Amino acid sequence: MITFDVIDSAGEIKSVKIPEGINLSLMEALRASDYPVIATCAGMALCGTCIVEVEMGVEKMHSPNYAELGMLDSLPIVTPLTRLSCQINISKNINGAVFNLQIG
Repeated sequence: MITFDVIDSAGEIKSVKIPEGINLSLMEALRASDYPVIATCAGMALCGTCIVEVEMGVEKMHSPNYAELGMLDSLPIVTPLTRLSCQINISKNINGAVFNLQIG
């Protein structure tokens, strides 16, 4: 199992467990776990409505691709830890990570 923590909009921290080998993005896993991720573009890195802050574990993740960087550049509030959840694949690299949904 791949396990990561999520800080929700109320500031509560909950663990999410996803089976290994599942082909989902973090956005899809969050939505399947009943987190209110808007994701109006359905994961195409076009809207910026699925942003998260990676509080722990960013060093183990792949770097943002060109499409993600372009979208992040257009958003008003970003930090070096801001990512689009639709562009983070569920893999062993996010095991133990902490994602904060309290943005904006």
